[in-house]
Amino acid sequence: MSCAGPKMKMDPTLHVDKKPSWIKVRLPNNPVFWDTKSMVNDLNLVTVCEEAQCPNRWECWGQGTATFMIAGEKCTRACGFCAVKTARPDALEADEPQRVAEATRRMKLKHVVITAVARDDLKDGGAEHFKHVINEIRAVNPGIIIEVLVPDFNDRDWALEMVMEARPHIFNHNLETVERLTPLVRSRAKYWRSLAVLKKAGDMVGGKVAVKSGIMLGLGETQEEVEKAMDDLLDHNVTVLTLGQYLRPTPRHLPVVEYIKPEKFDELKEIALQKGFRHVASGPLVRSSYHAADFRPELDVVDDIEAALRGTTELEVKPSDLPIPQARADVFQETLGNDA
Repeated sequence: MSCAGPKMKMDPTLHVDKKPSWIKVRLPNNPVFWDTKSMVNDLNLVTVCEEAQCPNRWECWGQGTATFMIAGEKCTRACGFCAVKTARPDALEADEPQRVAEATRRMKLKHVVITAVARDDLKDGGAEHFKHVINEIRAVNPGIIIEVLVPDFNDRDWALEMVMEARPHIFNHNLETVERLTPLVRSRAKYWRSLAVLKKAGDMVGGKVAVKSGIMLGLGETQEEVEKAMDDLLDHNVTVLTLGQYLRPTPRHLPVVEYIKPEKFDELKEIALQKGFRHVASGPLVRSSYHAADFRPELDVVDDIEAALRGTTELEVKPSDLPIPQARADVFQETLGNDA
């Protein structure tokens, strides 16, 4: 499998080469950026910020936040939009969960996002590795909000259950694009399979998880198709949505058919909120984990996860919850007499 990048699936002449004025990237001028970079290198970690060439990595690292990419930096799929290299993956690193957990401790994170390449070479798609990472993070950093951005695990329920058993607070799997464009944009992934995975994840924990997904714009989709994708996500119990501009990583990747104006992103955000999404992040440079900590899961989700981790889903009984026994009248009078 070549690591040179995906083969072009769409007419390259559609590409709009010149970026508009609203696509701006801030270069690092914050010492925290270099501290974060040094820590990532010191612990030999991979971040999707770098691997996917995220336009916000300067800002996020400057604020001391990062999205960790586990299970290596080589993906078994060759999606037409993604900058992560496609190649035969290396073996999983047994100590990676501990290294990621140590990073969250050093950075004093209150919200962490964990993602991964697609590992179709593994029977479970890397699900057990996700589980170990979640457990290790929680062990060294109790109280942290844990968000996972996962591949589809080829829709294997038993693999998905491994991740959900570890009880992440936010489950994210990106739809990426509208139904019509999915065969062009996503390698091996299927539109309705992704929707099924999103719904199953919530159902496996009785709805006690915030379910999130994202869509890229500018690949030639229509507004009607975007709104239909919103409706489909809502029908599959997704409550958190991100909308961002697709940016072409290399000439071998899919063309940018259109640069969507910021006003259109604002309009789509209002439409999504009116449709029923609880939280929407929408803008040209918005990505799945951009300002992820701005969203906090519902309190009942957090409480349920904490209860499950304590080994019970029932409310804990406090002394004040216990009934006060009633003494017989004659015993009560006798007690008063003895006190006198």
